[in-house]
Amino acid sequence: MAESIRDRLRRWKFNLLPSYRGSGGWITYLSPDWREVKIKLPLNIWTRNYVGTTFCGSLYAAVAPFYMAMIALNLGLEYMVWDKTVTIHFKKPGQGTLYAHFKLEADDLAAIKADLEAKRSVERIYTIDLVDAAGVVHVSFEEVIYIRRKRTEKA
Repeated sequence: MAESIRDRLRRWKFNLLPSYRGSGGWITYLSPDWREVKIKLPLNIWTRNYVGTTFCGSLYAAVAPFYMAMIALNLGLEYMVWDKTVTIHFKKPGQGTLYAHFKLEADDLAAIKADLEAKRSVERIYTIDLVDAAGVVHVSFEEVIYIRRKRTEKA
């Protein structure tokens, strides 16, 4: 399906945010419902480290905002969503453009809402792989997202 002008502008707006632009990452696809995102992280003068491979700060900054944003935008304003922790597994130096694919299933959103009916907060773990064009994993992230319903009354 072709990307609408509105969706393209939304994707470009996110790409040009200074906090994301500094990562060197670039969103190549953003679904209208914010449930699927694809990014690329090229190796260039802005992302290269001293030894000529992709800088670890760029690796994480390029993938960091997505699951938190995807969950927050899909659940709505009555929920607080935070990145809690991340574990990074470096497998192979990035020596070219790397890619990541984020997908948030409707079942996961429903499970989060159901869990929050019985609990004050929940945590979800998402795995993100940065891969090269051949699909070889260079870096794997295990991200813990904290979610809770906002308080509706003052304590």
